[in-house]
Amino acid sequence: MDKVRDWFGFGPVTQGMGGHGHDHGEGGHGHTHGVIDPTIATTDRGIWAIKWSFVILAITAALQLVVVFLSGSVALLADTIHNVGDAVTAIPLWVAFMLARRKPSKTFTYGLGRVEDLAGILIVLIILFSAIVAGYEAIDRLINPKPITFLGWVAIAGVIGFIGNEAVAMFRIRVGREINSAALVADGYHARTDGFTSLAVVLGAIGVWLGFPLADPIIGLLITLAIFAIVWQSSKAVLTRMLDGVEPGIVDEINHAAEHVSGIERVQSVQARWIGHRLHADVAISVPDMATAKDVLGVTEALKEELFAHLPALAEANVRLVSPAGPAAKGEEASHAHHHAPEPFKVACDLAAGTLEIVDTPAGERMRLTIDRHADDLAATVFIDRPNGPETLRLEPVADNHHRLESTVAPAEPHEFQARLVLAAKDREQVLPFKMVEPEGHHH
Repeated sequence: MDKVRDWFGFGPVTQGMGGHGHDHGEGGHGHTHGVIDPTIATTDRGIWAIKWSFVILAITAALQLVVVFLSGSVALLADTIHNVGDAVTAIPLWVAFMLARRKPSKTFTYGLGRVEDLAGILIVLIILFSAIVAGYEAIDRLINPKPITFLGWVAIAGVIGFIGNEAVAMFRIRVGREINSAALVADGYHARTDGFTSLAVVLGAIGVWLGFPLADPIIGLLITLAIFAIVWQSSKAVLTRMLDGVEPGIVDEINHAAEHVSGIERVQSVQARWIGHRLHADVAISVPDMATAKDVLGVTEALKEELFAHLPALAEANVRLVSPAGPAAKGEEASHAHHHAPEPFKVACDLAAGTLEIVDTPAGERMRLTIDRHADDLAATVFIDRPNGPETLRLEPVADNHHRLESTVAPAEPHEFQARLVLAAKDREQVLPFKMVEPEGHHH
């Protein structure tokens, strides 16, 4: 069953897509330090998937087009237009993968990986055009009805569309996950959705056969709406990448990698961006004051190894050493005797309810989440907006008490800031923005 789930794109292959996907056994990290340029290897695999996608969808669309001319079905026409559009999307993706093989130059110092984002925009525009054409034809048929013939062949053509799209979905999802191309994975799920819209053509043919001729243009309109929904989803994903957005799980994975390295006092900030299907990360850490230069070098190299092990899509990792924030690091007011306690934040959402606050503990100040109720397997992280980048505080259970989660380090000064509490449980996640303000006269 696991093999079947993996083949259909629902398996555990999540490297580089925000999941852990790593094995801490010897040699199980899935990161190969070979002599072959990994960009070339993944590009060849991507081109292989694109070529087969183009062939399968081109054959599917050609077979459907013959039936369109014979039958005059608008629903089948909409499905055929969409499949033609999907086949054409292989061209800009193929060009993007080919250009990504070029080495960095003095002008394009990061290479041409961004071409994949431009190809994504072109794909969205192609799908949008196909939706407009299909919608126009369906509305025209509603206004000016025409008879449909060869209903049996129309139904068979719908089944062919489903089979062709499902085959393409398998290729794109599997290969996209292998080479960590979010665009290719998204296009695979898009193809899977198209397969089910092809089955709608069969329903339209049955409706006409039962004496309801408007079933065909109505199904055509429904397919058009499905195409518009795909346009919306795809445009959000592509624009997120173009604006240097990453999946939230990637930041968590980088913090998780740092937890495996002894000698890191704190992860001060994490930044990451996709360039094509390769990930670039910038991590700022602090180490204890007594650490020597040799210790710092060892910690930096160890963190890089963990980052590459946890994120196989990682192409470049830059680790910076920064001084711990706050007066305590400078030897000033280490006791926090004159600091003000900010007002607590009341948490109330589907995943949890409770109070988030900064408290004094025997180990020093900590960010604490006291929970009244919560979902199973709840994980909590606080991201504080700082001038030099976000401060990340992961909240862990205290003495195995899952109703009290605390940070392992103190939040940096000042204690007046804008922040986000990110709650995650299984496949659900909620982001709760909040602000902490130090009221005058409220002392620790």
